[in-house]
Amino acid sequence: MAFSELPPLVLTMGEPAGVGPELALKAWCARQHEAVPPFVYVGDATQLRATASQVNIDAAIHVVTEFSAVSEIFGKAMPVFQCALPKPVRPGVPDMDNSARVVEAIAQALRLIREDKASGLVTNPIHKKSMWQVGFSFPGHTEYLAAAAQRIWGRPAKVAMMLVVPGLRVVPVTRHIPLKDVPRLLDTETIVATGLIVARGLAKDFAIDNPRLAIAALNPHGGEDGELGDEESRVIKPAVDALRAEGILVTGPTAADTLFHEDSRQNVDAILCMYHDQALIPLKTLNFYEGVNVTLGLPFVRTSPDHGTAFDIAGQGTVKSGSLISALKMAATIAQERAKSGP
Repeated sequence: MAFSELPPLVLTMGEPAGVGPELALKAWCARQHEAVPPFVYVGDATQLRATASQVNIDAAIHVVTEFSAVSEIFGKAMPVFQCALPKPVRPGVPDMDNSARVVEAIAQALRLIREDKASGLVTNPIHKKSMWQVGFSFPGHTEYLAAAAQRIWGRPAKVAMMLVVPGLRVVPVTRHIPLKDVPRLLDTETIVATGLIVARGLAKDFAIDNPRLAIAALNPHGGEDGELGDEESRVIKPAVDALRAEGILVTGPTAADTLFHEDSRQNVDAILCMYHDQALIPLKTLNFYEGVNVTLGLPFVRTSPDHGTAFDIAGQGTVKSGSLISALKMAATIAQERAKSGP
């Protein structure tokens, strides 16, 4: 199935003062030399044109009102569903007056998916602090979208955040929490639930039969038989045993400093890590510019680039678009797999 046989993807603007608008423009321009799946951008066309002018990108921008026109327009102009911003944007300087529109763009994208007009959602990076200040009550996209699955689809969603680069998939069991809170919040049930979501997601969305999981230890050297911590024996090992009882191919807990070298990566399809940086540091060291964030467990496809708003380089024309392009391609590929097996 070619990308063109699927409904287009929907790409949200993310934080407008960040690099999202420039990334979207560069991803659209990349269609001239690689297979970028068709997408529609939900954001402010006026701001997008200003960004194109500022960073010297020659891109035609076309506001659409009917989704059926997106695929036809995509080859000659970047299609935009208008989500107008109330305030002009200064690159690198978020404005809370625009933050509500960031949430509105995501909600508009979800409506298009719910109406089966779009095959998947790709989200540009958001600035969480600005959104929290206007009442956004979620730690990030992942939690917001899980709640949306319940609210809009009527389907409770237990989700996992998987980060992907060629040759490595990692899943943080705990996500955006302070490191000091990880031992207290880490429990056997959460590890088991995450492992099941990942195994099912790898089978359904990545066509991997009998996925192989590795579970990282929390403490240095795997706890040294309790001398450096007992979470391995008390929390993680029971989770490994429970996953095996469910028929999952799983190893661990394994000291994290031995899990990520090249030979080790050949033997697993995903590594479950106990906290955010345990997962993200090796992944970004291996391939900083092509990482993709995939939300497993949702009733719809969602990916995003694996980086933030990059305020320090916003509006300068220097941001690399590889991560967003990879996210678009992965969303389309997952949509293809789901089309084969059903929603």
